[in-house]
Amino acid sequence: MYLSIIPTLLLAFVLQTSQIKFEQLIGTWQLVHFEAMDDLRNSPQYKNSNAAMRGGIEYKIKNRLENTVYEFIPGDTLKYTDYVKQEVVQKEAKVEISSDNMLIIHTGAETRKAKIVEFDNARMVLEPVSNNPGSGKLVFERIK
Repeated sequence: MYLSIIPTLLLAFVLQTSQIKFEQLIGTWQLVHFEAMDDLRNSPQYKNSNAAMRGGIEYKIKNRLENTVYEFIPGDTLKYTDYVKQEVVQKEAKVEISSDNMLIIHTGAETRKAKIVEFDNARMVLEPVSNNPGSGKLVFERIK
């Protein structure tokens, strides 16, 4: 009877030790890959467009990657860049991490969620939780 409890306890211990703490996120993270961009590149519209159109899309993708930076600040603050009407703007939000490694970002009246599906000191992969299926995972690398 007692032996059957051991695997359950081991699983609980492993799950508990894999809890990501906010302190581990502190620093600056650069977006390096976004799965939705792959979907765009594989779409018939992209493949059938002329070179100038594809070049314009690639420029926008590169610009989005270069300008998407998350800076986690001690406490519970996230400073990040966002696009508003094609313009890069700085924003600030309050952040929490749930016990199931869900990153919850509070920006005023809006709350966004993303599951932290991979994490180490140099790389973080987020999977947005939204009503928009297929938005894809976001891959960040620590730059500071």
